[in-house]
Amino acid sequence: MNRAYRLAAAGVLSAALVAGTAAAASAAPASPAAHSVAAKAPQKAALTAKASTNSVKAWQEFRISGTSTGIKAGTKVTVQQKQGAKWVSLPASVTTNKTGAYSLRLKLGIKGVNQMRVAGGGAVSPVITVTVR
Repeated sequence: MNRAYRLAAAGVLSAALVAGTAAAASAAPASPAAHSVAAKAPQKAALTAKASTNSVKAWQEFRISGTSTGIKAGTKVTVQQKQGAKWVSLPASVTTNKTGAYSLRLKLGIKGVNQMRVAGGGAVSPVITVTVR
């Protein structure tokens, strides 16, 4: 639940308790309504990503896996690589499963430190780094 909603609900309940039982009775019906609005609010889309290793040989296969929240199951997620100042989508994508998890295999040939992220469903994961030797 959103922190602002929790604080607002706690403030309403605290005020009702201090004001007495009459105020508590009138404030009690308002509290569930606030919770139902918060429950219907869509969860913010987010992705996590983790590489199976920090260092690989050129063209050696490794995995990137993670989870998604606030994204519909079956959403396509794509690996992006930072090339210069731009993020370029690689031909490596997969759909999330019913629990929001994903895992894909990847091979990189650009030697050095490679910065990557996963994007999909309106969300972008934090940057992960893999060194290619």
